[in-house]
Amino acid sequence: MLISIVVPCFNEEAVIDRFHEHLLVELLTIEHEFEFVYVDDGSKDDTLSILKRLAGTDTWVRYVSFSRNFGKEAAMFAGLRNASGDAVIIMDADLQHPPELVGLMVELREAGHDQVIAKRTQDGDRVTRTWMVRGYYRLVNRLVDVELVDGVGDFRLLSRRAVNAVLQLTEYNRFSKGLFAWVGFPSVTFEYRNAVREEGQSKWTFSQLLNYGADGVISFNNKPLRAAVYLDLSLLSVAVLYAVWIVGRVLVDGVDTPGYATLLVVMTALAGVQMIMVGVIGEYIGRVYYEVKRRPHYLVQSTNVAQRADVKDLVR
Repeated sequence: MLISIVVPCFNEEAVIDRFHEHLLVELLTIEHEFEFVYVDDGSKDDTLSILKRLAGTDTWVRYVSFSRNFGKEAAMFAGLRNASGDAVIIMDADLQHPPELVGLMVELREAGHDQVIAKRTQDGDRVTRTWMVRGYYRLVNRLVDVELVDGVGDFRLLSRRAVNAVLQLTEYNRFSKGLFAWVGFPSVTFEYRNAVREEGQSKWTFSQLLNYGADGVISFNNKPLRAAVYLDLSLLSVAVLYAVWIVGRVLVDGVDTPGYATLLVVMTALAGVQMIMVGVIGEYIGRVYYEVKRRPHYLVQSTNVAQRADVKDLVR
């Protein structure tokens, strides 16, 4: 069995050599062939130079370098496209995905599982972060058409048929966590304690995390649009009841009902709700806009994939 290790990289010059060494030591204990598929996501540091050096000294190393930063989703997609393995493992280069778990993942694949999923425990996380994450997953799982699990991310092994299934999903707006859940196939999950990042800082800012969370809500359902319909019907019902109450007071009391403050509050509330709904609709329209353009997910500026023969022949 040929095992491909797909590694998205963005400004990882401080840790990429150490990651490669740790992973190579682990893979040498596994009685299978393997290859590395590094994807440089438009790094501004010397990540690409290091990958070229590794590829020059190691026949198992393949690399793809983007013309600019297209994002981790595009990098994972490119890695899956260029992976030749019968099984593909997706890992981060910052050593927060422990290389020593690769052997366990391969064993579980040999047991017949098409997806071997690593679930990070909450040990060591701040209490506030844990509460926020749990609240997010409770909300999103009530909306989306697939089940998303807290602690489950991109660190996983996929069989060849699972990889081929994911590659058939070519949408531009990608949310891989949902795509992996959508394709299904027999899967198994195991827990691990997340390691501390050894060098550098996380590439995820708070705003990027918020956008990623919004992608999870919108990418796999149209329930926000359906909710807009229900909300509009509810507001219409309340408005009708309020109008009946106002008319009833006038008929019974025979006096005008002051309503300036009430009218102002109602108009402000309705305007706010309308703007929110317009924003939700705009999100969906924006995604349709990008999909119909049919632009490529990424552009490659350099790679050593095309210059090589079949990888299975190289590693044998």
